[in-house]
Amino acid sequence: MDEAAAEHIRQHIPEHDVLLAGFPCQPFSLAGVSKKNSLGRAHGFACDTQGTLFFDVVRIIDSRRPAMFVLENVKNLKSHDQGKTFRIIMQTLDELGYDVADAEDNGPDDPKIIDGKHFLPQHRERIVLVGFRRDLNLKADFTLRDISECFPAQRVTLAQLLDPMVEAKYILTPVLWKYLYRYAKKHQARGNGFGYGMVYPNNPQCVTRTLSARYYKDGAEILIDRGWDMATGEKDFDDPLNQQHRPRRLTPREMRALNGF
Repeated sequence: MDEAAAEHIRQHIPEHDVLLAGFPCQPFSLAGVSKKNSLGRAHGFACDTQGTLFFDVVRIIDSRRPAMFVLENVKNLKSHDQGKTFRIIMQTLDELGYDVADAEDNGPDDPKIIDGKHFLPQHRERIVLVGFRRDLNLKADFTLRDISECFPAQRVTLAQLLDPMVEAKYILTPVLWKYLYRYAKKHQARGNGFGYGMVYPNNPQCVTRTLSARYYKDGAEILIDRGWDMATGEKDFDDPLNQQHRPRRLTPREMRALNGF
């Protein structure tokens, strides 16, 4: 690391025992990679505006030498570029003198992959890297395999996070709802899984899809049911009474709550 970068870190980042960090996920996420490919743009570490920010985290670790760190990113980080990206990350952390918990686990039951649905009603899988400075002998037998012991006995339900009344602007317009409805039907007929994601707040076990950065466009991945009758919709989509129960989007406050804020 060059001295100018190290001096900048020393001036602006105080000494600390634990570093909690996340670097931009778009270069590595399935959606982000797909979008960048469609636009002919680089992804992963080749994305010089986002992908290389991992190495800024490395500079902080190298300069401040915290006792441990917790790094978080999307699940696809493990498989990006056929696993090469993740191998570089793990090798870099090892060369810094840190041991990552459960580093050798790579199968479908990898404990480093944690789904947020165990804490909040949203399916949100993330990889969590917990590292310990090797010279301090802190790691011992630490593992994320017993993370289930930290799951709440009773998880908050979606209904508990929702506002009882929302402004009309969050309810889908008849035109948008018809478009999303027909789009889903078309792909269902082809055997595809594309389409909106309706959730039913009256079901205490319901879990939403992953809330994404594109949600503001149409809200399709998480629609809140307001009593829409599917059978009636199949017979007469424009039924006036049923149209009063068109689904709605989440409000900004609800989105924050769904992410734990």
